[in-house]
Amino acid sequence: MRAILQRRRGRLIVILALSAALAACGQRPSRAPEGEAHAAAASDLERGPHRGRLLRDGDFALEVTLYEEGPTPIFRLYPYRNGKPVDPKGVGVNIALTRLGAKVDRFTLIPEADYLTSPAPVHEPHSFDVSVSATYAGRAHRWAYSSYEGRTTIAADAARAGGVTTEKAGPALLGESLAINGRVEITPEGQSDVIARYPGRVTSLNAELGQRVRRGQVLARVESSESLQTYPVTAPISGVIVKKNVTAGGMSGNEPILVVADPDKLHAEFFLYPRDAERVRVGQRVEVVSLAGDHRVVSTVEAILPTADLTNQTLIAHVHMPSGGEAWRPGLGVKGTVTVGASSAPLAVRTRAIQPFRDFEVVYAKVGDTYEVRMLEIGRRTPEWTEVLGGLEPGTEYVVDGAFLIRADIEKSGASHDH
Repeated sequence: MRAILQRRRGRLIVILALSAALAACGQRPSRAPEGEAHAAAASDLERGPHRGRLLRDGDFALEVTLYEEGPTPIFRLYPYRNGKPVDPKGVGVNIALTRLGAKVDRFTLIPEADYLTSPAPVHEPHSFDVSVSATYAGRAHRWAYSSYEGRTTIAADAARAGGVTTEKAGPALLGESLAINGRVEITPEGQSDVIARYPGRVTSLNAELGQRVRRGQVLARVESSESLQTYPVTAPISGVIVKKNVTAGGMSGNEPILVVADPDKLHAEFFLYPRDAERVRVGQRVEVVSLAGDHRVVSTVEAILPTADLTNQTLIAHVHMPSGGEAWRPGLGVKGTVTVGASSAPLAVRTRAIQPFRDFEVVYAKVGDTYEVRMLEIGRRTPEWTEVLGGLEPGTEYVVDGAFLIRADIEKSGASHDH
């Protein structure tokens, strides 16, 4: 419990440190265009009759709206002269959207009804630097402005202090997993009985419970009841004495005098119920986690015992474990996740990286010190990986750990869905 409290306290300190770092002099201003400054600018926009952004140049004006009522978002631009609508057939408009990472989307708008519309959809996120050029009655007009959403800038030192890590999106192996439970045990090769070859009286016993011994070390001397000769009894393996059945002066017989176990020779014994046993095979990958969640190791199924327990109808699967130490002790319970099937995905992200944003599931792409949402079209999902069907380019660097901090900073900055 103390360890858990210390970890939670540590995470809280990191979060507070990040907040303090972002608020510190010299760092918060770097986010102003995407954050407070953009929110303030959006609130000061001149709006047209259709609640769009009104761009003016002399007596000519264009109202820019993003129509999102149909299957895909598209631009609708309404032209005016001296405040009155004009026929869109006499207006030529081109729009360039420069996205984070220098990608540019270009649109040549076409007249329709009383507005001009983009023939192609405007893909999410709707976050870009906008350049609009128009011609009307022989005159050219140009405007440029920024329209950001789901974007923030955080200095590299502040991101590291907040535990932000990134990876590049690419192919992954999606494994179908199965949760199993078990316990850590010493392997059969890792324990041995110390047996007196001939029954007799134990004249000396140089062994205590918990004592570490080496192979060949004399642990006891026994006087044979038949020959009355005294002979040594040695340790068959190196390890720790875990059981003591006699004391000096006692009689040895068929029962072992001592039991020696090597705590470094471990495996996990997992219980497989009938519905799961048919899916688990030797060689499959298993992630073993301590019950407290502090330690984990990746191993494989090395054996499945052929006989079932008559009482609970379970089979036992053996999974190799590393040396014990403090992390893994014989008899302690463990949790496991075994990969029972796998298939490749051309593009995937870490499942823990995915965050909610409006009505979307997103990851945060990173370009330099700037982070921005990427709305995902999601396919198959496992605890480790999620397949991406759209919304993210292969090779994009995205936030894995600390994504919730990026999300919190964006929500705090007030970057809105405004066009």
